[in-house]
Amino acid sequence: MAKVKNRRDNHNIKRPKSHAGYGESQGTREMREQSGSRRSSGQKDSGQGYRKPASAGSRPTYDRKESRPQRSQSQSSFDRTNEPDANVIIGRNPVTEALKAGREIDKLLVTSREGSMIKILAMAKEQGIPVMYVEKAALDRVSGGQVHQGVAAFVSPYAYSTIDEILARAAERDEDPFIIILDGLEDPHNLGAIMRTAECAGAHGIIIPKRHSCGLTETVAKASAGAIEYMPVAKVTNIPQTIDELKERGIWVAACGMGGTDYYREDMSGKIAVVIGSEGFGVSKLVKEKCDFIVSMPMVGRINSLNASNAAAIVIYEIRKQRDQKKI
Repeated sequence: MAKVKNRRDNHNIKRPKSHAGYGESQGTREMREQSGSRRSSGQKDSGQGYRKPASAGSRPTYDRKESRPQRSQSQSSFDRTNEPDANVIIGRNPVTEALKAGREIDKLLVTSREGSMIKILAMAKEQGIPVMYVEKAALDRVSGGQVHQGVAAFVSPYAYSTIDEILARAAERDEDPFIIILDGLEDPHNLGAIMRTAECAGAHGIIIPKRHSCGLTETVAKASAGAIEYMPVAKVTNIPQTIDELKERGIWVAACGMGGTDYYREDMSGKIAVVIGSEGFGVSKLVKEKCDFIVSMPMVGRINSLNASNAAAIVIYEIRKQRDQKKI
């Protein structure tokens, strides 16, 4: 019987060591030969790397330095000296002086309640200014990287009015007061749209709460299409108490919500204040209880509610129509 050779003998074939035992590829051999021909002819490298022409069955190779996008100096560097927003006051002393001067402040952002912050918080509470406790990183972003000492105050770029000023405006025109009350409206676009409608319809002013409500911002100004310059807005601490004060002055208060009388069936031609609720919850229960009556819009489609600014526009112009008909 013939002796069987060792199976390892079948593998004693000498192969190149490159490419994991599969031999030198055709593309690699061509690159090596062309590179050698350049060196032998004295041709210098351009410094941008070699690019092999694309051929059938092979992938073109590119120099990484050539294909990598270059970042500009402005993109690669971060400016740590950004100025804070013009409507933000940072630092304990500046905020304290703003509170003493009676500056209209929408809200305070603080990181602690220690040291001189106790005095700032007491003044904010006395003036009914909302206070939010945030992390230091949040104040770093608001202050643009400048020293904020753990406090920032957001001030309104537009001045607020008072209820007395709104009523005085109606008296100057020799008209019955026509007021819009916004109960927790938070969308600045809705606020701006309502201000625009109210100004066009001849309303005398708008009342908003200090908490859980959008203030007068640049976004509101843009959405109002300039009406913010002519429509007085009063900010109050408590909407239910404000309704009681208006009722004492002979003003009827109507809430815009579900389950009431159709808006065109109610007499709203006299002294009137209309309450528009928030986007998601409508008029709050306590505020609705304070109102004299509720007006609703007929809903015959599959959607059972309107956008706050749309509902306000319908009621506002119904009041305008009733007032105009009363003059005839």
